[in-house]
Parts: sequence; structure tokens; C-alpha cells
Amino acid sequence: MIGTIVNTCTIVAGTFIGVVLHKGIKEKYKNVLYDALGLACFAIGLNAVVTNLPKSQYPVLFIAAMAIGSLVGVALDIDGRFHRLVERRSKKGGSSSGPRLADGLATATLVYCIGPLSMLGPVISALEGDHTFLFTNATLDLVTATIFGSTYGIGMLLAAPVLFLWQGLFYCVALLSSTAVSEALMAELLIVGGLMITGSGLSLLRIKDCHVLNMLPALLVPPLWFLIVSVFGF
Repeated sequence: MIGTIVNTCTIVAGTFIGVVLHKGIKEKYKNVLYDALGLACFAIGLNAVVTNLPKSQYPVLFIAAMAIGSLVGVALDIDGRFHRLVERRSKKGGSSSGPRLADGLATATLVYCIGPLSMLGPVISALEGDHTFLFTNATLDLVTATIFGSTYGIGMLLAAPVLFLWQGLFYCVALLSSTAVSEALMAELLIVGGLMITGSGLSLLRIKDCHVLNMLPALLVPPLWFLIVSVFGF
């Protein structure tokens, strides 16, 4: 898992660099970075959807996934619980930027985790011992983490262990079964994840608060569907 370890370390390093730079950045520049993150997330998300939608074997699966996942997320109040938790932690630490940090963590986690390099990288690393995808992703995340760190602060370090667990899951699943993470399933996950990243971009641009965290259960729908198909042979 050397590639995943390197990727996690670059996020930690980038966050620290961003925090240091934060002190010398004027408010107007911070606002520009904030808007730039929103535009970048919007573009990354749309690109993931447009690129993978033609590869989908079930063109309506992502619609069902988003609908079902969002309903489950709202029922569990994932977004509300997360924001309240971060706000409480921030108040204990004497910070008043809890809600904004929560938005940053939600967006960073999606940007780091949902993408072809971050999802395919661990699989290729496990099956072929090739870490190129993960090293490339680590380089990109170093820059992204610096921007996130300068915008939201040291709390963005919390996204690093999430990335480690996420990529570690793909790595372990690929080691256990080389067919478990198929290209078809990966395409569906990237479509759903791309939509969520696009929603994060809209939230960052203050166009529409999509409460993306409530949509996270949508990522479980494609694997469950593929499992049902494989068991019952639909």
C-alpha cells in the first residue's frame, strides 16, 4: 500500500503548507481561492459524469442511486450530524468557522476519494504492483490540499485518514477478488461520485446548498445492485 501511504502523506503535507500560507493571504485572495475551489469541483464532477456515462451498462442506475441514497441520507441526517459535530469541536477549540470547516471537509473528502486515479489506483497497485496512478494522484492532491488548508485551516487534516481507509478498502477488495471491482461498477461509482462533487462545487460557489453529505449512501447502491445481479443472474 505504498502508493496509498504516499498519497495520504501528501494531503497532510499540503494541508500544513496551506495553513502556513494562510497567515500571509489577504481576505480577498482567500475568497478567490474559495471560488476557484468551487469551479474546480464543478468541472471535475461534470467531467467524471460525462466521461463515464457512455460506459454505463445501466443508464438509469445513477438516478436510482442518487434518489435512494439521498432519502436514506436525509433520514439519517448525515449532513446535519456532521455539521453539528464539527461545530462543537470548533467551539471547543475557540474557532467560529465550524460550518465552513464542515463544508470544506465534505468537499475535500469527495475530491480526494472520488476520482479515477483514487479509485483505480489502489486496484492496479494491488493487482499489478504499479503505483503510477497513486503517485500521480498524490501530486495532484498535494496542490489541492494546500489550497484547502489555506482556505479552511488545520482541520482539513481529518480528510487524510478518510482517504487512507477509502483507498485501503479498494486495495483489500482487489487483493481478495480481482473481479469484485469491475470496470462497469467503477463507471457507475464515478458517475454517482461525479454528481456529488458537482453538487459540492455548487455549494462552494454559494449557488445552491445541495447537502452533499446526505447523498453519500448513494455510493452503496451500485455495489448492491451488481451484487444482486451476480447472485440472481438478471
